[in-house]
Amino acid sequence: MTDRIARLRIELLHLEPCIWRELEVSLTTNLRALHEVIQAVMPWENYHLYDFRVGDRVYGEPDPEDAVWGRKIYQAKGMRLGTLIDRGVTEFLYTYDFGDDWQHRVLVEHVGAPDPGTDYPLFVAGERTAPPEDVGGPPGFMEFVEAIANRRHPQHKDMVRWYGGPFNPVDFGEPEIAARVRDLATRRKVSLEAFARSRALRQQ
Repeated sequence: MTDRIARLRIELLHLEPCIWRELEVSLTTNLRALHEVIQAVMPWENYHLYDFRVGDRVYGEPDPEDAVWGRKIYQAKGMRLGTLIDRGVTEFLYTYDFGDDWQHRVLVEHVGAPDPGTDYPLFVAGERTAPPEDVGGPPGFMEFVEAIANRRHPQHKDMVRWYGGPFNPVDFGEPEIAARVRDLATRRKVSLEAFARSRALRQQ
């Protein structure tokens, strides 16, 4: 059970029409866990690196090579969403796959009390299908959509073969995405219950 939840809107930048998702998460969620939720709702396949940029700080998975390049990366698992919101943060940037450079605007739309009968995170809504992995960033995705939608396009057959079938830009598989998020919520609930039992035993 969580005492506060945030409704977030995730918008994939540099593409029109806008590809977006809305979800609700506990304010106890750390940024690494939020990364996993965003992967589930787009959905991405978690093949690549990621980071969150909040003001002048970058959160992700620190690497010894970061110092060589003069970068300072803070641990994503060390920062909770609630801490950011309590500091007045209402918008930040999430980037996935530094090659394709998929940038997402994360907007905090609302903070409130949870539904006692709901497990979080919770998928709320969304529109349009996210790009496939390794399509080449926004320019590559626009070329992909054009080619796969036009049977006369010289790259149509290659794109269908590469993708593995037709691509529907509108039907983003909402039931499957909702199921992925429910699975995350179930695993989180099991972990929290196990932690509570362990703490209770230690206090006996």
